[in-house]
Amino acid sequence: MTNDSQTLANDAALDFLLSRRSRPFKTLIAPAPTRDELMSLLTAAARTPDHGKLEPWRFVVIEKAAMPRLAELTAQAGVRLGKSDEDITKGRAQFDLGQLAVVVVEVHKESEKVPAIEQSYSAGAACLALLNAALAAGWGANWLSGWASHDRIFCQQAFALQDNERVAGIVHIATQRATPPERPRPELSDLTTWMQE
Repeated sequence: MTNDSQTLANDAALDFLLSRRSRPFKTLIAPAPTRDELMSLLTAAARTPDHGKLEPWRFVVIEKAAMPRLAELTAQAGVRLGKSDEDITKGRAQFDLGQLAVVVVEVHKESEKVPAIEQSYSAGAACLALLNAALAAGWGANWLSGWASHDRIFCQQAFALQDNERVAGIVHIATQRATPPERPRPELSDLTTWMQE
C-alpha cells in the first residue's frame, strides 16, 4: 500500500463492510429513527454513484401509521392476482410488522448518455447505501421487495408511482431485537476471475 493509500484508508469503515449483516425484518421493533435521524441516513443514500447526475431515484418514507393501509392494499392485490392465503399473509407481513420503511423508487429518466439499466443499477446502489447507513448508525435494517412491489396497480395505489417509476427496494429500519448469527458467505474463489494479460 502506498503512503497516499494509507492516508486515505478508513479501517473502521472497511471493518464494518467486512462484517455487515442485515437484520431480519421480523426482529425489528420500536423505536424507529426519528425524522431527523432518518434524514442523515437518506443523505448518505443520496451519495450513491449516479452516472450523469440524473438522480434516477427518490424516497418514500412509510411511517408506522401508514403501515395498516399498505397491509390492506397488499391483501387486496393478492386476491386480485390470485395469490394463495399463505402468499398474502407473507406479502403483507412486512407492513403488519413494520415500524418504519423507506421505499427507494427508481425513476427512469430519458437520457442519450445513461442507459436505463445504469439507472436501475444506481437505484439499487441507493438501496444498499441506505441499508448500510442504517446498520452503521446502529439500527437494525433489512432490504425487502416482495411480490406486491412488482405489481403496477399496487405501486400506484400504495406509493403514487408514475409510469416511469418502479420500486427498487423497501428498506425497513428500526431497533434490532437480537443480533442474528452469521450465515454462510460466497466462496470467492468460485466467483472471481483474475485477468493478467
